[in-house]
Amino acid sequence: MNKPDTYVGINNEINGGMTTIGKIIRDAWVFGILDESETCQGWNLAGIDGVLQKVNNEWDKYGCLVSQLPPELAKRHREIHYKAFQQAKEAGWSGEIETDDEDE
Repeated sequence: MNKPDTYVGINNEINGGMTTIGKIIRDAWVFGILDESETCQGWNLAGIDGVLQKVNNEWDKYGCLVSQLPPELAKRHREIHYKAFQQAKEAGWSGEIETDDEDE
């Protein structure tokens, strides 16, 4: 099976968008790199990689820790990610994929 040439968009992602690319997009929303209406649907991987670099640059300013974000950004982070968790749970995501190897 061939990989698609373009990204399906965060709203069409598996696991309710609880993927690496989904997290990058949500963090880009938090930092104002992307507008919250931007799903990145149809983007190529180079475009996603460019967003990743910008997101990483922002996280570096705060030691990659949510606890180090200024209050306004911390609030945005909580709101955006909480909403995503709720939507993913409604779509059937449980988080087990991320923790399956912790029992080994």
